[in-house]
Amino acid sequence: MKENARTASTGTLPTIDRTTIDAFMSSLHGELIQPGDDNYDGARAIYNGMIDRYPRFIVRCADADDVVAAVNFARTNDLTVAIRGGGHNGAGLSMCDDGLVIDLSRMREVRIDPVAQTIRVQGGATWGDVDRVAHEYGLVTPSGIISTTGVAGLTLGGGLGHLSRRFGLAIDSFMEAEMVLADGSMVRASATENPDLFWAIRGGGGNFGVVTSFLFGGHPLKMVMAGPTLWSMDQAPMVMRWYRDFILDAPETLNGFFAILIIPPVDEFPEELHGQTMCGVVWCYTGDPADADIMFEPVLKVGTPALHGVQSMPYPAMQSMFDPLYPAGMQWYWKADFVSNLSDEVIEKHIAFGKRLPSMWSTMHLYPINGAVHRVGADETAWAYRNSTWGMVIVGVDPDPANNASLIKWTKDYWEAIHPYSDGGAYVNMMMEEGDERVRASYGPNYERLRSIKAKYDPNNFFHVNQNIPPMS
Repeated sequence: MKENARTASTGTLPTIDRTTIDAFMSSLHGELIQPGDDNYDGARAIYNGMIDRYPRFIVRCADADDVVAAVNFARTNDLTVAIRGGGHNGAGLSMCDDGLVIDLSRMREVRIDPVAQTIRVQGGATWGDVDRVAHEYGLVTPSGIISTTGVAGLTLGGGLGHLSRRFGLAIDSFMEAEMVLADGSMVRASATENPDLFWAIRGGGGNFGVVTSFLFGGHPLKMVMAGPTLWSMDQAPMVMRWYRDFILDAPETLNGFFAILIIPPVDEFPEELHGQTMCGVVWCYTGDPADADIMFEPVLKVGTPALHGVQSMPYPAMQSMFDPLYPAGMQWYWKADFVSNLSDEVIEKHIAFGKRLPSMWSTMHLYPINGAVHRVGADETAWAYRNSTWGMVIVGVDPDPANNASLIKWTKDYWEAIHPYSDGGAYVNMMMEEGDERVRASYGPNYERLRSIKAKYDPNNFFHVNQNIPPMS
């Protein structure tokens, strides 16, 4: 089965005459792609192969002027709009049926100001694009854990990853945005210009406009000590109990997310571990390398690790470590929650479902969101769960669509078993389309303020193909 699959457009669509389409096409510096074009199927493909949508138009924008033209064309012709940056959105909300997709994938420039130590990034760039350029200058900015992820989607949803405990979320280093609003106007959002809009886009997703350019503060960092420590599943209860306490008080230079996984048959892992279900922590240490042995000494005293694969590497290598395991086009089903406590009862449930991973690519991760993340108030940005300890995600993943039913069932059953012990909401970048109440819960006390700002900048909910925040009426 394919979620949201379709073979052709159905229903009544706005009539747009050929002359209007041709005039729009000729106004673009980029490319207009339509059904029947040779590159249409490739252009509508996104990271999650479980999503199969058929837009009427795909505009591959070359610059911000193309974004303005696309917004105006869609608004004038009453077309639904989706925004595609890196195309990684788990729920497939970078693509739509029958409407117009604003595709930023040609807009990938990254520019460094080495004096100010800032990083300016166009809206279609991936984190791999950023890492390659910033690394030349010895800089990083907080991002995620896979380098093919788009800068725009990850940042606008908050930005949780390897550097969170040290430098905070991606939005905590986000300084300024240039964006196109629903009325086609171009604005800048920062602490001094449209500060209400800037507050909203730091966690509020793509609800408020199309961000064509981001400005981030950079942090000096070139090399990290990184990699996994792995334990057998019979040690998992003990390891999880140790981890839940250790990560609360560990130095902020040490980030580590907990995982239950099946070891893939790749050269990076010893052959005797291939195919085994194991638990582990994927570490990223950004402190003084001379202190690394002392830092990891307590880790190696926990049970009997089957592998301690931490080694020195350039940060871009850490950020791209999982890219080969998760190429574009695989089938994904996501469920997530924010979590503050891991009781022994919850740990037992994690282990029970973890032992039944439905495929080699399926997994559960607990990303720490303490440390530097906690130094920003819950009302300072739209990202409301600053006081949680982890962002948990459960994913069923497989290359074969024939296995989708089992992936979805395992993921849902797992989530339903542990959701009652969560903080209520979830990281919006790790959600499927789950309904208005789920979105409301994920913004918590910031939801009504977001609705008010939405009413100011997008009163007709033009940008609604997202984890949608409806405008206050």
